[in-house]
Amino acid sequence: MSFKGKLKEIRDDISTTFSMGKLQRNRTNRRGRAYIAPELGGGSELFSELIEEQSPWANLPPELLHDVIQRVEGSETSWPGRRDVVACASVCKSWREITKAVVKTPEQCGCITFPISLKQPGPRDAPIQCFIKRERATSTYLLYLGLSPALSGDMNKVLLAAKKIRKATSTDFRISFAGSNFCQTSNTYVGKLRSNFLGTKFTIYDSQTPCPAMKSNCKPQRKVRSIQVSPGVAARNYNVATVSYELNVLRTRGPRRMHCTIHSIPISAIQEGGIAPTPSEFNNPSNEQSSPFSASKPKQPPIDFSSNSLAESSESLCSKNDPLILKNKAPRWHEQLQCWCLNFKGRVTVASVKNFQLVAAVEPCQNVPVEEQEKVILQFGKIGKDIFTMDYRYPLSAFQAFAICLSSFDTKPACE
Repeated sequence: MSFKGKLKEIRDDISTTFSMGKLQRNRTNRRGRAYIAPELGGGSELFSELIEEQSPWANLPPELLHDVIQRVEGSETSWPGRRDVVACASVCKSWREITKAVVKTPEQCGCITFPISLKQPGPRDAPIQCFIKRERATSTYLLYLGLSPALSGDMNKVLLAAKKIRKATSTDFRISFAGSNFCQTSNTYVGKLRSNFLGTKFTIYDSQTPCPAMKSNCKPQRKVRSIQVSPGVAARNYNVATVSYELNVLRTRGPRRMHCTIHSIPISAIQEGGIAPTPSEFNNPSNEQSSPFSASKPKQPPIDFSSNSLAESSESLCSKNDPLILKNKAPRWHEQLQCWCLNFKGRVTVASVKNFQLVAAVEPCQNVPVEEQEKVILQFGKIGKDIFTMDYRYPLSAFQAFAICLSSFDTKPACE
């Protein structure tokens, strides 16, 4: 039997498992609205273990299973064929652990497989090409994996969704894995983007706890009102980035000028041999509540003002834990077209003030290679009515890139 035939049989087993779980839930609901099913981890684990024992695929030798999953992962490099890899991780616990060990991060393979891949840095060599579709009627924005709607066709894969929520003094863009649920207490909640009153400064909040080395830069948001949070559900938002637009007081012609400070990514990520923080799994809310940020900061050692220490302190000003700062690439004025132009390499076809390219803004003491300074880390541009392309690469993740691009959709009368 071929690998695709085996995967089809695996999908049938998974659908049977889901049907049994749905039947069990329906029997529970028949008891009436007053009955509350106990949410104990042991019951669900026993049920899953029972299903795994009944599955004929759970007892395969690990060496054979590793070889099968490795061949499936190597043969399916794009969606929708990539869902065969996800199906392998959905069989049972042993399959899931081996699949997680076989599947590489987007930085290593350039493919998006699991939801956690959207929180991991993109590839270093070539960008991941996506496009954003804006739905004006519902104020929602959908991020798709692919070149464009015309070229991708039915191969489109929805990665993230965002909903614009206007408030009295700010505007929120709530980002979720599902386009129908944008509640902050839901398990599909990813993060949000919040603007100030003028729309000149945006703060990106992530539901994922930042890496320990960057926790001092990423402060948690103030406590959410109790009426919005369900009991026992953690709704934490960590400030991981800030997007600022310069005011255009003189009303001069030209593109918007923006700066992005990524607090969750150190500048050492783009230095030679640097590594960007890469989460391997989502946070457990119970563990997150039991280990909050420390309220007190450690005392800083005193600075010695000797000649040698001054040289060392000047180098420490450019610490490797300094946040990564991005700036928009300066366009050039085209005399024949009478407009500002950037080389988007065919990915942008419509002129708009929303179009931008972001590169790293570095200091000489940070020792960043010249080729890294010239690389376009994120580019965003218009290709049609309510259709925009988004190409991102290392060290940004899909979530961070999507949040930065969402800031361009908010009205900015003081910046244009």
